[in-house]
Formats: sequence, C-alpha cells, structure tokens
Amino acid sequence: MIQEMLAFNKEFVASKGYEKFTTSKYPDKKIAIVTCMDTRLVELLPAALGIKNGDVKMIKNAGGTITNPFDSTVRSLLVAIYELGVNEIMIIGHTGCGVQGMDAQEMLHLMKERGVDEEHISLMRHCGIDLDSWLHGFEDTEAAVLETVDLVKNHPLVPKDIVVRGYIMESETGALKSL
Repeated sequence: MIQEMLAFNKEFVASKGYEKFTTSKYPDKKIAIVTCMDTRLVELLPAALGIKNGDVKMIKNAGGTITNPFDSTVRSLLVAIYELGVNEIMIIGHTGCGVQGMDAQEMLHLMKERGVDEEHISLMRHCGIDLDSWLHGFEDTEAAVLETVDLVKNHPLVPKDIVVRGYIMESETGALKSL
C-alpha cells in the first residue's frame, strides 16, 4: 500500500498538483484545532467547518484530548500561539471515539501478543511510567473534552487572552455541538 502511495506522489509532484495547496506556515484564521486522529474526520472535519489548506493548525492524536500538561500536543499549541499567531483554540472530540472505553490491560495484552517482551514493559514501569494510566482511555467524551479545555485554559504557559472552547462532532454528519 505504501508503494502505491509513493507512486501516486511522484505523479502528483510531476503534474504540479501541489500548486492549489500552496500557503504559508501561518494559519489564516489564527485558530488551532486539537482533534482525534480518527479516519472518519480526515475529510469530514475540514468540510464540516469550511476550512481549507492554510486556514488552521490541526493537531491530531488518539482521542483528541490532552492527558499531560507537558506532552507534545501542548508543545504544539505553544508553538502555534507564540510562533505562528494563533489566538483561538478548538478542542474537538467526536462520537464513537475508539479511545472511549479503551482498556490499558487489554492494550498491554495485545502488545505481548505482537511480541513486546514483558521485560520491556517492566522496564517502563521501573522508569516511572504508569502504563495503566497512560494507556487508559476515557469513559465520557464530553467530560474528556471539557478536561482538556480546562487544562489548556489554565496552563501556566498559555496566555489568558487565548480563547479555548470545546466541541463534540457527530462522526457521521459532521454536526458540531458546543460544550
């Protein structure tokens, strides 16, 4: 499958298909969106919000939430704010999220089935990594989004003038519910 994508890429570049996507690194709408990596949102979310290439900074992760105030998503938001001019942040969860109800023990079991050695798992725990917490999902999407909004709004490195709001997107229709 990757080979097909690489072949397509060569054709895309040769035909100058990229020209219609040319923009700067600065988001035109001065908005950053934190959302889930769910495949249903790849085209649906931009279409449902009327955004195009260059409009926003889109940060995706599993669940579209932030569980640690010093993780890479927060770092990305700080870069967006201080280096790229973002002044509004949207936290967008969605219905039917795969992280909702995710179980750390089941994930560890699957890792072992795929060949991850128990010794490596033990080493992570010995180094202070709480795998049960880190790999655990959330039970309530709305509550998880609101916790992330609160974390960003009250983060000591985020300026108080940054607008932070939370939403839930319906994964099938793109309808957005404000929280």
